[in-house]
Amino acid sequence: MNNQSNFLSQLASFLNSYLPHSIGASPNTIKSYKFAFRLLIEFIYEEKSIAADQITFENLDYKTLTEFFRWIEEVRGCSASTKNQRLSAIASFSAYAQNRDFAAASVFRNSVNKIPMKKVQNKQRAILTQQEVTIFLSLPKEGRETGLRDKVLLSLMYASGARAQEICDLTVGNLRFHQKGASVNIKGKGGKVRQIGIAKTCATLLKQYIEYRKIYDNPERHVFSSQTHEHMTISCVEGIFKKYIRIAKKENPTLFLANSYPPHSMRHTTASHMLEAGVPLVVIKNFLGHASLQSTEIYAAISQNTVNRHLKEWNEKWFPNNISTIQDRQTPSRYPNFLN
Repeated sequence: MNNQSNFLSQLASFLNSYLPHSIGASPNTIKSYKFAFRLLIEFIYEEKSIAADQITFENLDYKTLTEFFRWIEEVRGCSASTKNQRLSAIASFSAYAQNRDFAAASVFRNSVNKIPMKKVQNKQRAILTQQEVTIFLSLPKEGRETGLRDKVLLSLMYASGARAQEICDLTVGNLRFHQKGASVNIKGKGGKVRQIGIAKTCATLLKQYIEYRKIYDNPERHVFSSQTHEHMTISCVEGIFKKYIRIAKKENPTLFLANSYPPHSMRHTTASHMLEAGVPLVVIKNFLGHASLQSTEIYAAISQNTVNRHLKEWNEKWFPNNISTIQDRQTPSRYPNFLN
């Protein structure tokens, strides 16, 4: 593919330069965008017999794009939310391409704009109650090194409301301990750094842990490591959560009733508990590193759900007679190297 089309040339610049350097997109976002275009190229090759280096912006008209999104839903079985993610990636590139070559990319951009997002049912976010958090954080056995690591990691996630990736990226140099606790510099989405405070109990646990690991004087070392990698991955954090949620459900059959509790549920839990404690939304916004207050306002609804659940439990306890029971495969294809 030495003679790249204008489409591929623009796409390579978008993925390799614009996303990481101009807007500071995360590696996970770039990976998701690349996969969206791998799918698009695969579709055009399989259904239109056009190789990647022959694709032009003119090929990406409304009819073709509509057929593509129908294909990823009906043939590949993508959910509505996944379809929306692929559409967002392609729409972002269409705007980028039009700004750099209006004449060539205008049909592509206009076609993308005509395709609506699919309505997605709002999923009920899993929120741990304060009792469940207490139980959950007590499960790791500190007698084993991995158990000690898990206890500190889970405690810090609750204390900081940090995302799993932010916890994985945390280094000793990001920590500053003081008499009242600790301050933590967290590198969030888009490379933005926010500083948050950690209460003394968690800070003491964290300090003891990095002293135990003998990395206190090594600012470049990651705070948490897996058994195989110095830099822990999100999949490792997911495995830790699954392990202790499984134990929690088994030992407490009347609690932990949500179907699943991914690592992000701890972030939701922290935000919900802060709101219930009377912390203003704008403070929670800055604490979590949200770009806008709108992202934080979802927790107001979450908190109301918590209130509703407690009211329902109270009603069922005192007025039982008045309550009625309510019951992606990857097919080998001809992709340019920058999409790998």
